[in-house]
Amino acid sequence: ANFSEQVVESFPSDIPTGIYYGWACVGNGDVHKMVLSIGWNPFYKNIKKSVEAHIIHTFKEDFYGEILSIVIIGYIRSEKNFNSLEALISAIQEDIEEAKRQLDLPEHLKLKDNFFHLPEGKTVNH
Repeated sequence: ANFSEQVVESFPSDIPTGIYYGWACVGNGDVHKMVLSIGWNPFYKNIKKSVEAHIIHTFKEDFYGEILSIVIIGYIRSEKNFNSLEALISAIQEDIEEAKRQLDLPEHLKLKDNFFHLPEGKTVNH
């Protein structure tokens, strides 16, 4: 899920580029593990900074136009370039496995619902 240019520009500029892990929620749905890339995607030679969330879940349908809420919990690695698409894909798979390991830790699991589910009668997307 790619965030719009407007959202990317509103991110704090002092967040280092790189790969992060955390929790994501589409609309008012369930909370899922995610890996987040913040940066320039040097392999694709982007000229604009991007923020892309990879939600570790298989959705039954597209969710274009939905509100995507995220919470960044930790940092995996810095952004880097790759010699091949295969090397990029391999690194992404390693990042996903690291995110799963980290988010299964009790101190990260307890944060899963704290940011998305508000007290009775309140909604996240208000």
